[in-house]
Amino acid sequence: MNTNFYCVIMAGGIGSRFWPISRNLRPKQFLDILGTGRTFLQETFHRFAKILPKENILIVTGSQYTGLVNEQLPNLNPMQIVAEPSRCNTAPCIAYATYKILDKNPNATIVVAPSDHLIINEAEFLSIINKALEFADTNESLVTLGIKPTRPETGYGYIQLSHSGKDIIMGEAYKVKTFTEKPTLDLAKVFVKSGEFFWNSGLFAWKATTIQTALKNLLPEVNVLFEQGVGKYNKPEESDFIKKVYNECLSVSIDYGVMEKADNVYVFPGDFGWSDLGTWESLYLQWNKDDQSNMVDAQQVILKEVSNSSIAVSKKEKLVVIKELDNYLIVDTDDVLLICPRNNEEQIKQIMRSVDPKYL
Repeated sequence: MNTNFYCVIMAGGIGSRFWPISRNLRPKQFLDILGTGRTFLQETFHRFAKILPKENILIVTGSQYTGLVNEQLPNLNPMQIVAEPSRCNTAPCIAYATYKILDKNPNATIVVAPSDHLIINEAEFLSIINKALEFADTNESLVTLGIKPTRPETGYGYIQLSHSGKDIIMGEAYKVKTFTEKPTLDLAKVFVKSGEFFWNSGLFAWKATTIQTALKNLLPEVNVLFEQGVGKYNKPEESDFIKKVYNECLSVSIDYGVMEKADNVYVFPGDFGWSDLGTWESLYLQWNKDDQSNMVDAQQVILKEVSNSSIAVSKKEKLVVIKELDNYLIVDTDDVLLICPRNNEEQIKQIMRSVDPKYL
């Protein structure tokens, strides 16, 4: 294993679109939603530990979740848990982790990954990650992974690849032509048909010095705050410094703040059975469904004239009886029962605004 290769796993979100299973006190990255025996965070950590030194994997999470990280990954060194005092989106998260890594190893090359993605073909995924790291290590480039789209999805961002000969390196890395945020359905259909657009996976690779330069040039208002901490990272004074930084820091995504503005962005296309599993609907699409196209995560179920529905029950011993429903989402936890049409799932966040905070 290359000791200069590092991984930053982003595990600070609250997974609100997976409510009521995902809660503020235990978000979805700390849950075994797929029933594999491991949580999303554990799966992600063990996946990258196959190609990177375990001690080079950092978990960036909210300060309120450090106990959960320790519980689920008990062999981590405390310095591998990067605690954010508040959520400020992905650019500050990446800047913080980058400066911590640079303090330990100025020759580091980093892969950045969300903690809650589904990867079906792990061998193919890790092969592409290795290629992306090696490419980033030898080129002053910002690398992202693009996922070959399987449908005109409106919930993902898209990356357009340049097919000009001079913009293709190693026959695998393509220069980025454009980034597009979540498109309309009609535009998504055009993207998929063209063959030039890939889903934006939110997976990145770059040398620590390359992303540092990009932050300096393209997001100086964020970079200057973290740059002031040089000499404090990985030392006792880091905690107080970071609390001050996050009180002053702009909330901005790395896509908007850096990737969409940089001119040295390359994409490694991939097709390894990927989903960001951001919503109940994305889970439904991945689940092995019954003969009536129902996703059923429960042990004792009687369904009569039920079709195209998602059913998740936290108490597996509970008997669930449902009759005459089509295209519904039903989630039953110890203290919340959610029933709503599947195509209204985006309204879950709106519903949550009127819910008593004790249920969030």
